[in-house]
Amino acid sequence: MPKEREVAVTSADGTRIHAEIHGEDGRPAVVLAHGWTCSIQYWAAQLADLAVDHRVIVYDLRGHGRSPVPANPGGRGGPGAFSVDALADDLEAVLAATLAPGEKAVVVGHSMGGMTVMAAARRPVFREHAAAVLLCNTGSSRLVTDMAVVPLRAGRARDRITRSILGTRLPLGPVTPLSKRLLRYGTMGPGTAPERVTACARIVQACPTVTRAGWARVLDGLDLDANVPELKVPTSVLAGAADRMTPPAMSRSLAAALPECVGLTVLTGVGHMGPVEAPEAVGEAIRELTAAHLGAKEDTA
Repeated sequence: MPKEREVAVTSADGTRIHAEIHGEDGRPAVVLAHGWTCSIQYWAAQLADLAVDHRVIVYDLRGHGRSPVPANPGGRGGPGAFSVDALADDLEAVLAATLAPGEKAVVVGHSMGGMTVMAAARRPVFREHAAAVLLCNTGSSRLVTDMAVVPLRAGRARDRITRSILGTRLPLGPVTPLSKRLLRYGTMGPGTAPERVTACARIVQACPTVTRAGWARVLDGLDLDANVPELKVPTSVLAGAADRMTPPAMSRSLAAALPECVGLTVLTGVGHMGPVEAPEAVGEAIRELTAAHLGAKEDTA
């Protein structure tokens, strides 16, 4: 079985970041950054596939999973706890703690994880370690205005409702048939297998309310457009044709702005949760990048 171990990571502001390494030392390295309201568990399919012949590094973004929310004396996220700079700081800290000096890896970001990669594009530690990048179901700006979760015509009314949904501090409650239907409508393709909807629901609904609301404010004001041209490594982009959270137009804009885009793939019938909905396609895209840029084999079958 692939080797697994935890790594103690401390970010620039002292925040503890929970990270894990799966797979044997000396194998091609892959770093996976999950999205908003998710956790390491989101990458279960990729870990099972890639850790057999890669070294896979996963971590919980701050406030998610086993990475705590940085707290001020009032017990809520303190100044700077939720910001794109904090995302970049955390990724740099994970890279520095898990990779040898100068060691290269393929860095994969889904949704807010992709935004994390873009936020770190100018950072020296990221540039030292990133051999190639995969951006899944993500965007660099205009998230609220371009999001199509609310079934209304684009405009102020839709934006207002979208903001209220994203930023709500109401608990999501237990996983129920209704909550799964709502999650699938908003974030997944209509044909997603029920067990995959259930898996996503359990992960998303475990996210703390403070984390969900704090990052929603950051996503509302996100503008990383200037960072995209700074992502000067071979970068592949994956989108879901049925993605309401980050519609395919966002991925097309990213692909056009990237200095070294090596491919744009729009997955038919797939929504926002690409790594869970289409794990084979995401795994294949990662293997293609490691084969091309780290000398790893695409298929060990």
